[in-house]
Amino acid sequence: MAISWRSLLLRVVATLGVVDCLGTVRADIPTTLDGPFDPVTVPFDVSLRGNAVDLPDTDPRVRRRVKGFEPEQISVSLSAHYDSVWISWITGESQIGFNIKPLDPESVLSVVRYGTLRRPLTREATGYSLVYNQLYPFEGLQNYTSGIIHHVRLTGLKPSTLYYYRCGDPSIPAMSSTYSFKTMPISGPKSYPGGIAVVGDLGLTYNTTTTISHLIDHKPDLVLLVGDVTYANLYLTNGTGSECYSCSFPDTPIHESYQPRWDYWGRFMQGLVSKVPIMVVEGNHELEEQVGNQTFVAYSSRFAFPSKESGSSSTFYYSFNAGGIHFIMLGAYIAYNTSAEQYKWLEQDLAKVDRTTTPWLVAAWHPPWYSSYKAHYREAECMRVAMEELLYSYGVDLVFNGHVHAYERTNRVYNYTLDPCGPVYISIGDGGNREKMAIEHADEPGNCPEPSTTPDPYIGGFCATNFTSGPAAGKFCWDWQPDYSAFRESSFGHGILEVKNETWARWTWYRNQDTNNKVGDQIYIVRQPDLCPNHQKKVFSDGLITKTFDEILRATLR
Repeated sequence: MAISWRSLLLRVVATLGVVDCLGTVRADIPTTLDGPFDPVTVPFDVSLRGNAVDLPDTDPRVRRRVKGFEPEQISVSLSAHYDSVWISWITGESQIGFNIKPLDPESVLSVVRYGTLRRPLTREATGYSLVYNQLYPFEGLQNYTSGIIHHVRLTGLKPSTLYYYRCGDPSIPAMSSTYSFKTMPISGPKSYPGGIAVVGDLGLTYNTTTTISHLIDHKPDLVLLVGDVTYANLYLTNGTGSECYSCSFPDTPIHESYQPRWDYWGRFMQGLVSKVPIMVVEGNHELEEQVGNQTFVAYSSRFAFPSKESGSSSTFYYSFNAGGIHFIMLGAYIAYNTSAEQYKWLEQDLAKVDRTTTPWLVAAWHPPWYSSYKAHYREAECMRVAMEELLYSYGVDLVFNGHVHAYERTNRVYNYTLDPCGPVYISIGDGGNREKMAIEHADEPGNCPEPSTTPDPYIGGFCATNFTSGPAAGKFCWDWQPDYSAFRESSFGHGILEVKNETWARWTWYRNQDTNNKVGDQIYIVRQPDLCPNHQKKVFSDGLITKTFDEILRATLR
């Protein structure tokens, strides 16, 4: 009885367009309570093809503008909780060529001065520094060594507070200008950051610049980048690039990467990420194999991760809180089976989540489990088979992925079956990279991939077989847009997540070709913890039915 009353009240809230203390619930926006929705496909606009061109190294937005050991490529990232953040930057010039000499990371100090007033900055923190190399054991390939990368963790911070900071080495002197960032709110069921920007497969094209420009206009408090950062591995070490590496360079002895693209990206992004924290998880384009079978070195070196703070021993997976949201970032390119360290960490992390403190549970990784596009269709099936039940059992509300260069939002789904207790999956690999946009769907005639071509080429394993039940039983692909796919469109863009309270969150997707205030897709995602009591701790009492209507409504909107 309590469940039916609860659902009825949530629908009343949606119908009336009730305004709570954190934001407005608009009646004209659909909610997941109205679902599952009939699948929708927006036809591809052919005028969008052919514009994904990388910014050249002559573009002033990617040129080095500092001198000597002055800081550049400055960024902020979160620690596990509101009371600390990481400040990262680079000093000194990178080198690429046949005779490189790495800089000494101990030669420049890693210092951040900070405080709640612009002047004076009364607090100081020190951190660590490193230099990484990208080396190739083949004649004719140029090697790379980075500038000095600094990471400093600031601690003892107050929630929802604006801090000013300068970074660098005051002894040289070589300090940056003054920047600022705002800490996350304290974790609690009524406490949430403002807009959270979500973007994937970004790269550094003219489309990327539009994506970031629109994203900045929406004034996010946090940026989530779900893999594929710079696409430096679409280039040879001599700087020659292509939108398809294997097509243009099929005979290279090793998959090369042009590391200066990382520096270009860091300079371009500084205007945003020096004041808005960015949280990144690896994609396949960060692999960048080099001598000694080393991989993901640039990714692991250039960003700071709250790995240690969240109990992880890896840069590939970690977790953090942003107000009443617990984010879990998972690695699709490291072992994820039930005996792997990542899986054991995930079990422990999920077991520690208190849904009365962080009601929302959001996960992110690069390749999607639920995508109806031909590109990368069911490629991450082994990861899904290994981890889906665990995430489902703890009531994950929302999942973000990239990899497929298009936009798609699902109905709530579990094991390819519509399920009101399953997460909503959102693929947003449409940030603007140089590779082609995904426009073909696996359910269209002649587009269903051969099953043998689908295993993940990086982790290995074969888990994608014909469906054994449901509407697509006996087939590898559906013959129509799958029931789990609620909305799909091939356009560049980004999304904004706004959590209103412990049960309501608004998701909005914006296309690059539209004006900033025009919505491409929008929905309220509504948590119903009482509907799935075996999946998550109840936030609301079963005794709500004994209260008055006004008390129930207030409880609903707390």
